[in-house]
Amino acid sequence: MRKLTFLLRPSWLVLALIVAAFAYLCFTILAPWQLNKNSSTEHRNQLIADSVRADPVTVAEVLDGAAGPHTEWRKVTATGTFLPDSTVLVRLRHLDGAPGYAVLGAFRLDDGRTLLVDRGLVAATDGTRAPAIDEPPAGPQRIEARVRASEGVVPDKTPSTQDGYRQVYTIDIAQESDVLDVALTPIPTGTDMGGYLQLAENQPGAFTPVPLPQLDAGPYLSYGLQWLAFGVMAPLGLGYFVVAELRARRRDRADSAPAAPTTATPTEPAVPTTQARLADRYGRNR
Repeated sequence: MRKLTFLLRPSWLVLALIVAAFAYLCFTILAPWQLNKNSSTEHRNQLIADSVRADPVTVAEVLDGAAGPHTEWRKVTATGTFLPDSTVLVRLRHLDGAPGYAVLGAFRLDDGRTLLVDRGLVAATDGTRAPAIDEPPAGPQRIEARVRASEGVVPDKTPSTQDGYRQVYTIDIAQESDVLDVALTPIPTGTDMGGYLQLAENQPGAFTPVPLPQLDAGPYLSYGLQWLAFGVMAPLGLGYFVVAELRARRRDRADSAPAAPTTATPTEPAVPTTQARLADRYGRNR
């Protein structure tokens, strides 16, 4: 255990804390964030795909809950009349890559309930100004649309009146109710915010329809798996550095150890050869 005492040094403790915090974030925040986005995208794509294949239902079924809890992207039909002077423009939209506006209006059903309707997109004039907007057709109408969930509001983006039109930055039932001074009925979509209708192509009063999102799950699954891999690799990397430090310390101890003393081997007397013994004997005889 004494070999590991270097891990108690401040530099190693700080490194260990950073690695632990990073791994914790990977497993509890970063990876779940991406994986949840992947799940929600797949769920949205499935709803869109189902709505494309399904026959439309009446909006009354959706409003009364007969169509189920999750109704966004469902195709519905509605009969009623457009309210006059109910045009509201949504800023910061794009049409064919150029600045544009979404045109909103109010549609009163035959049963008296009033819904918010997105009539589609129009191009901006000179890239910045709202164009002249045709009023929706008067009289009874039958429309086909998709249910969409409200976008919410941006706190620092308040409604205004410009170029003769009421303008907002997002599509939100409560906000548009205040702007129009009309009690709009939110369509249940299974979310906290109510929904509205988005007109399909070639419908009465429709402009260029908002295109459906691409049915692509995106990179969220791979991003989530990458964060999980990073959470595993970080502790493994710390372990690698600990092992490398232990090996380096072992080499330093081996290099600094004193050399062992050598024991002198006594010289053994030389054994005289036969020629030497004969020469010695011959010398004595003489």
